Amino acid sequence: MPQEEEIMAIKVSENGRLFTLQTKDSSYQMFADDKNVLLHLYYGEKIGEENLSGLIFCTDMGFAGNPEEAGPNRKYSLDTLPQEIPGSGVGDFRDDMIDIRHADGSFAADFRFDSFEILDHSYAIPGMPALYDTEKEKGETLVITMTEKASDIVLKLFYGVFENENVITRAARLENHGETAIELEKMLSFSMDLMYENYEMIYFSGRHAMERTAERIPVQHAKVEIGSTRGTSSHHYNPAVILCEEGAGETHGSCIGACLVYSGNFVAAAQKDQKNQTRFQMGIHPTNFCFHLEKGEAFDTPQAILSYSGTGLTKLSQQYHEIIREHICRGAYKHAKRPILINNWEATYFDFNEEKILKIAEQAQKLGIEMLVLDDGWFGKREDDNSGLGDWFVNEKKMNGSMAQLAEKIHRMGMKFGLWFEPEMISEDSDLYRAHPDWAFAIPGRVPNHSRNQLVLDMTREDVREYLLERLTTIVHDAKIDYVKWDMNRSVCDVYSHVAAQSRNGELYHRYVLGVYDLMERFLAACPNLLLEGCSGGGGRYDAGMMYYSPQIWCSDNTDAINRLSIQYGSSFFYPISTVGSHVSVCPNHQTGRVTPFRTRGDVALAGSFGYEMDLNKISEEEKEMVKEQVAAMHEYYELTHEGLYYRLTGLKKQDFMAWEFVAKDQSRALLTIVKTDAEGNMLPVHTKVCGLAEDKLYRCSLDGEIRSGRTWNRAGLTLHQVLGEYESIRVEFTEVK
Repeated sequence: MPQEEEIMAIKVSENGRLFTLQTKDSSYQMFADDKNVLLHLYYGEKIGEENLSGLIFCTDMGFAGNPEEAGPNRKYSLDTLPQEIPGSGVGDFRDDMIDIRHADGSFAADFRFDSFEILDHSYAIPGMPALYDTEKEKGETLVITMTEKASDIVLKLFYGVFENENVITRAARLENHGETAIELEKMLSFSMDLMYENYEMIYFSGRHAMERTAERIPVQHAKVEIGSTRGTSSHHYNPAVILCEEGAGETHGSCIGACLVYSGNFVAAAQKDQKNQTRFQMGIHPTNFCFHLEKGEAFDTPQAILSYSGTGLTKLSQQYHEIIREHICRGAYKHAKRPILINNWEATYFDFNEEKILKIAEQAQKLGIEMLVLDDGWFGKREDDNSGLGDWFVNEKKMNGSMAQLAEKIHRMGMKFGLWFEPEMISEDSDLYRAHPDWAFAIPGRVPNHSRNQLVLDMTREDVREYLLERLTTIVHDAKIDYVKWDMNRSVCDVYSHVAAQSRNGELYHRYVLGVYDLMERFLAACPNLLLEGCSGGGGRYDAGMMYYSPQIWCSDNTDAINRLSIQYGSSFFYPISTVGSHVSVCPNHQTGRVTPFRTRGDVALAGSFGYEMDLNKISEEEKEMVKEQVAAMHEYYELTHEGLYYRLTGLKKQDFMAWEFVAKDQSRALLTIVKTDAEGNMLPVHTKVCGLAEDKLYRCSLDGEIRSGRTWNRAGLTLHQVLGEYESIRVEFTEVK
């Protein structure tokens, strides 16, 4: 085991039973008691290594079972203790973390502390994304081994610590060392019993084209639970939640974040128990989940990223932005400048040919746009969304030749070229389905549900993934494609594999996600210089798991700038702005019919990886000049928006404007954007906060050239001396005066 001085973030007592995980600003402590129950003691502001087990008050609550080790002591009960690993069927009647059905049909899981190990690096999870080490910062790992009291089942708990980023991760691995098979019917990534605080939960709900609306409710004795059983993390709930103390805001209050690195079915829940302890949990949703584990087989949970802030939500968000940007996102475009793109979807939908596409590209190139993306409709018999999925062969009649020929013409303009794919889907009206109907999910004896008139490919199958890998890589290599938009446009149901054993059907939702990860990993290995942008009807898989493969994700199919304010606001609590795929589209907007000024559409889209989704030949000359200005602004502010610190200046309370700010990490400059969302008679002035400027530096404001100290700007804020009309926007820059 490494020496103490080498492992500074993980502290273990001399008796090897008290564990304190230390980050720069937080501490996490747990304790194996004399009955080998692993107890959660503390997660919060950084403290020392003193044993906090004295915080636990044991009393006979009535109707709370006592384990045999307690003897006549009625005060000791698994039903009231704050635990790290709550089992099932053995006396803890609260929500468990693990459900196991044994060969004799019994349900029981009672794990006790056995041993520990410390690693001087972060841990990986087989087949799944997880935080990884970099030259700048390596993680450290505590592995605690637990054994089930009455069976040969071993549970390994992984605690990763990224000290400078104030991040602690949780994951678990269950190993069946027994002679008989077991059925694992529930296994979450973490559980935590928080003893003495009243919490509120912030979560992010929505629907297709209106994702990640921030909502906040108190945690009470009734369970607060969100999740997805749609096969994806979903538009409807995001797999990231915050527990915060009552009244916590952007710059004050204690907050605990939990973000699941996973793109499938999930659950996140918090509930007070009879002692007013809050049980906080997250992991794979147990609905339709059952893993059959023979002797020697194991199951790994996805990783959960935990982070704590004692000074409010802004710091918590910035910690998540940094850890995801540096230790989740990978590849050639992790930090490389992303090209400004134009996508033809809202310009043409399926009605295009080579001539139309080249005309859009020519105009875009004149205005400074760097890449053209050809969306749905270039392959197979694909003239609408009722056919062709799976037939990943270029429709050369429609395209007037090969994709390589079109790509060469785009490249000769000095532009990059990208393509849309939807690899996980299949149309019944396709050559692929006619050849391999068993490749689609469908339950025998039932007609499968259609969504967008398409079915879901069985991504658990190696032959399906091999076909897709061959098709995708062939097209990308032949045409020298620079970018791929990876879409997925329906939820997953009718789950049944024609090659899996019936006893394994409960594994398929999870194995589907593993199959997607496997295909993406192999695809990127074959095309290492590719920019892969994730998409699932926009934001249906906007999660940290997909960001491991896609450094940017089509944030929403909704391109309405005013709707995007709330979508991008909710997204910012956990995910870096660099991951937000954002576009300027035409007006009236295709989703809402709203008319929003061109300038505002650009300012909103600048808070992301920027692009256009329109036919630039159909806009006015004045608007074309605005495109040039917006493109120039994206280049000017790129380091700020993609690498800087992000501040939400307006919050959950309804206001008549929205404002946000980017600040350079060296605090040399800042960019503040304001969008007026409501107008009324006798308009009041807009006054906004300013955040993040260095207290002892001087800054010039671009509005009127006024120079003030960072201390003054931060405390006094900014008042606009001009009236903004409804939906109008303004950008304000602060530049250090040396």
